[in-house]
Amino acid sequence: MTSEGGTAEGEALNGGMANAGAVSRRGALVERPAPPTAHALHAHLRALDAQGFDAAPTPVRLTADGREQLTYIPGDVALPPFPRWVMTETALRSVGSLLRRLHDAGSAIAVDTRAAWPRALADPEGGTVLCHNDVCPENVVFRDGRATALIDFDLAAPGRPLWDVAMTARYWAPALDPESAAALHPPGLDVPKRLRLLADSYGLSPQQRTELPGVIEQATASCRAFVAGRVADGDPVYTRVLSERGGWRRWDRIQEWLAAHREVFTAGLLD
Repeated sequence: MTSEGGTAEGEALNGGMANAGAVSRRGALVERPAPPTAHALHAHLRALDAQGFDAAPTPVRLTADGREQLTYIPGDVALPPFPRWVMTETALRSVGSLLRRLHDAGSAIAVDTRAAWPRALADPEGGTVLCHNDVCPENVVFRDGRATALIDFDLAAPGRPLWDVAMTARYWAPALDPESAAALHPPGLDVPKRLRLLADSYGLSPQQRTELPGVIEQATASCRAFVAGRVADGDPVYTRVLSERGGWRRWDRIQEWLAAHREVFTAGLLD
């Protein structure tokens, strides 16, 4: 499995942006920088396991130097540009089903309201379920072409389950204009059809299907603001990626394309 970078000690786990160069595997454990919400997040992950959701890392301990140790989950993780195997319809359905399992288990767990959950990609309307908020291919572990686990809960925050579905659709439909999608995804993906497959595999209600295209636009705006904040803070990784992928014009193009196809997506979801 590859995850998000590596260190000079242990086996480096490659991929991701936020913790590039800081994640390693030592036998059955993954060691990485602990998020500010580590105590609350670890308690939530253990509660998920108690609810029968075994598709996330198990927290082991926090170290004195501000890192966390979690169980290593074997499998395959796709890095960009994404290979065709991770964008099959079977893979997509399995992602939708896995996300639904996460939310069903999480709905029985009271979210720690004392924790300062990150707001960068959080649902602006809030909610009572702890959403993952970053179910991109780099954060999904596959075995035999099917999603079996989610990793990297650093951006998890309370929100509506539909928000998490919308965030997930951005990567997996993908809810991107064709030019932007071509940079990372295999050619020929039918976005309206794949959006429907995600909604079906997750089990969205008719009302949620009606709302989903608009929530995807809202989530896209949040992602843009997240990137803008990182760039404004001088983050070299996000600054470089922004430049390599077309700058702010790319984000304008994505938002324009989503708005222009809103009715097409809605019709496909409800047909």
